[in-house]
Amino acid sequence: MASTIFALSSGATPSGVAVIRVSGPRTKAIVKEICGNVPSGRKAVLSRLKDPESGDLVDEGLVLFFEGPRSFTGEDVAELHCHGGRAVVGKLLEILGRFENARPAEPGEFTRRAFDHGRMDLTAVEGLADLIAAETEIQRKQAVRQMGGALGKLYEDWRKRLIHMRAMIEADFDFADEEDVPGSVADEVWSEAATLHAEISAHLQKSRSGERLRSGLQVVLMGAPNAGKSSLLNAIAGRDVAIVTEEAGTTRDVIEVHLDLNGYPLTLIDTAGIRETEGRIEREGIRRAKARAREADLILWAVEPGGVSIDDPEAGLSVDLRAQVLHWVVHTKADLETPPKQDSSGTIKEISCSDQNEAGTRSLFDALTHFAEETISIGEAPLATRERHRTYLSECLKGLASGVAATHLPSELRAEDLRRAADALGRITGRIDVEDLLDVIFRDFCIGK
Repeated sequence: MASTIFALSSGATPSGVAVIRVSGPRTKAIVKEICGNVPSGRKAVLSRLKDPESGDLVDEGLVLFFEGPRSFTGEDVAELHCHGGRAVVGKLLEILGRFENARPAEPGEFTRRAFDHGRMDLTAVEGLADLIAAETEIQRKQAVRQMGGALGKLYEDWRKRLIHMRAMIEADFDFADEEDVPGSVADEVWSEAATLHAEISAHLQKSRSGERLRSGLQVVLMGAPNAGKSSLLNAIAGRDVAIVTEEAGTTRDVIEVHLDLNGYPLTLIDTAGIRETEGRIEREGIRRAKARAREADLILWAVEPGGVSIDDPEAGLSVDLRAQVLHWVVHTKADLETPPKQDSSGTIKEISCSDQNEAGTRSLFDALTHFAEETISIGEAPLATRERHRTYLSECLKGLASGVAATHLPSELRAEDLRRAADALGRITGRIDVEDLLDVIFRDFCIGK
């Protein structure tokens, strides 16, 4: 018999109310022992919570019971809503631990059981994790959509189309002499495979926005020492994040500030000033700065009046890096009346700002907000949000492309490419061969979820 698990599912104690969740085959018996009876399904009932051994009253609270399989985990589930004092919660957890075959839940174990019982696929599980971690409104909306099954449904529909294609191909060469099987089936299948390849390719391209939304845009502040980077970071963050002095080279390591720009997440990263130096610590800081710049979505090159330009060899940025990563030039300590310079496309390339007051950073803040809105455009369609999704979608595309292109091969071999493509989609939702992934996915959940 499977264990019955329990855990505090609400926030840390002390709190006004605490929620203790129980799931497993002994849930109903446990609730009856503690409360005296089991409430009707899905109805909150005020109950006296007692210690079954001593009969002592522990607390009074609401109790809910959800009969499996129509519950979060697919098993019998109960929730004890008690007062959130440490002593109350501790006593109830102690009582639950005394029951035979009952034990504290591992991190993510309730959600793992929901997956094992078919209540959620892996994309919905990941959506739930993203919802818990969401810091901005748009991150929340995307997570809710994924948790609701929109992404999993899309991938499952594609997988079913591939399975149908394979069935038609096999029917074509197994029953070629039968009158019920049209002779042009193979041609129609490979035409449909090419169409599906185009759909998945377009989805994968659009999904870069989904990945950026989940992780946040990475914007790196760079420039020569004392160019005003740290002051600018503090001004945008609205607090003293970085040390600011007249001494050049104060920042030795990367400093990150997470911003919410109208619901779009952005991480602003301050880095060590770029210059030739003999100091080992400062050299390491400069190396880290350049490493973060290579992974950035945008580089903000801070330059004070008469300072080092981003195109100057003294800046130390390679031509390749400047070509690969979008960069803006931010004129710090500048006249606020100087308008932003733009290229022919209207994209802001140079911004003048000051860290002395809020108005002085408004132009940069507004430009970053516009950049985030333009870069992360998610629309209503479900999008892939993780590298894991991208990896398996790419495998699916390889299988489709191979099958469509291999016109010189027998249908049996080309059908194998369709199987590979369908299996890759199945691994995203967890329907096929994902046992080695499960521990990785569920270990990041908090206990009680």
